[in-house]
Amino acid sequence: MSSAGRGFNTCLWFDGQAEEAAHYYVSIFKNSTIGRIGRYTEAGPGPAGSVIAVDFVANGQKFVALNGGPQFTFNESISFQIYCESQEEIDHYWTKLTENGGEPGPCGWLKDKYGVSWQVVPAKLIDMIGDPDAEKAARTTRAMLAMRKLDIAALERAYAGE
Repeated sequence: MSSAGRGFNTCLWFDGQAEEAAHYYVSIFKNSTIGRIGRYTEAGPGPAGSVIAVDFVANGQKFVALNGGPQFTFNESISFQIYCESQEEIDHYWTKLTENGGEPGPCGWLKDKYGVSWQVVPAKLIDMIGDPDAEKAARTTRAMLAMRKLDIAALERAYAGE
């Protein structure tokens, strides 16, 4: 998978875990594949043969996992949103992304074991909190703000005023 002339990719900076992380994300999302794995040559700067970058697709999105070193780490200023159609999907992504060192956060946010931030969100939530009926939107927003992993049924009850 060559990236030349094909729009843009998201590059994720890791400290030695690029290949491991690419395989991890591909194992979680449908429509995912590992592409080219680039390795350092004797010219460096890493040890010859070690992985410098891995092209991969996760859920149809193109990424590059780069072994850039310890200089930079992930933070919440960038996150990936996963829009889910069912509670089963929410539960799947929440469980997979928080296991083995991931951290649950508020309002459907979490960090995976590499520190990458994700928002696991019901697809209908945006319409519910953006409803022209201000009271419905407010009830749904209040319910969402009280949650960690989002619960579609509870959000729907709040939206309906139950």
